[in-house]
Amino acid sequence: MNQKRPPPDPVAVLRGHRASVMDICFHPAKPLLFTGTADGELRIWDTIQHRTLSSTWAHGAGAGIICVATSPAIGNKVLSQGRDGTVKYWDIEDGGLSGKPILTFNTNSYHFCKLSLAKPSCLDQTGHVPNKPMDSSATALEESQHPYHLEEGNALTVEALSGNSKEIVQRRPTESSIQVNDFDTTEGPKLVALASGQCSEIEIWDLNAAKSYEDGSMVWWDLRSPGIPISSVKFHSEPVLSLAVDGSCAGGISGAADNNIVLFSLDHQAGSCFVRKEISLDRSGIAGTSIRADNKIAATAGWDHRVRIYNYRKGNALAILKYHSATCNAVSFSADCKLMASASEDTTVALWELYPPRTL
Repeated sequence: MNQKRPPPDPVAVLRGHRASVMDICFHPAKPLLFTGTADGELRIWDTIQHRTLSSTWAHGAGAGIICVATSPAIGNKVLSQGRDGTVKYWDIEDGGLSGKPILTFNTNSYHFCKLSLAKPSCLDQTGHVPNKPMDSSATALEESQHPYHLEEGNALTVEALSGNSKEIVQRRPTESSIQVNDFDTTEGPKLVALASGQCSEIEIWDLNAAKSYEDGSMVWWDLRSPGIPISSVKFHSEPVLSLAVDGSCAGGISGAADNNIVLFSLDHQAGSCFVRKEISLDRSGIAGTSIRADNKIAATAGWDHRVRIYNYRKGNALAILKYHSATCNAVSFSADCKLMASASEDTTVALWELYPPRTL
């Protein structure tokens, strides 16, 4: 008689927060995990010893943190975004947060759309970005209106925040400053015909942006030519709540307030976006999605307290994790693909070892 293997238990549970854990991310090179909560706390955890290393009240308790982000491009730093209309840039000193942020800037955006930290350049086999050449008339990002300076040597390319009708895009191609520009795509009837409602999620790569909206649609933009999108699709019937583009920038995964998870492909040559696989769920609501760095495993965080694991290439289900006792808000994979973290409104963070990559 065949019996299904029970789902694995977490290898550790991180406790100590007093409010819902809204977002999580791993340090790109060190065994550190960053968490941000609904009461504004930003915390660093040691993922080996499973203890808190540092904590600060980064944003107001009434607003809270909706996003934490880091990448190899910004080194030993982390960004926090609050619903107080600010983004803060923190240094990590000896495993702990600096007493004050290096930089704080106002976004004038009060919403639930998380910032997007640009992915590394996704080059094709010829060494070129697989997209159309830059239009000489596209000057939306060429001039800085409000320069903010970060330290020398950063390799940050693009970040973006999305508001109701305005983008705040920071671009740093070669110089040591970040440029902040108002990028308004709602002038005229174009956007109204493509999507309606607030922008709910955004992913940035190679001066491309995939933006999802409350009506369930997703629009793919070239940030150098923001007047006309590359592609517009509608994969969901309810607001899109989570969006992740894979490391090769050839596709991604989206979740929404409906009961569908969509694996999609991005054809850069044809400028099209299409469904690769649609997964129907018994219960609705996917608040977070993540794709592992090796593009083999994808995970979703659900309103039903479940974390679901999928084979990203084939789309088949691998496991359903049932540890949390409240809505799961976010999932994240470590850079070495050995750990996954899930964050929940039950104030805990669970660490998992799932299908680790084979070592030679």
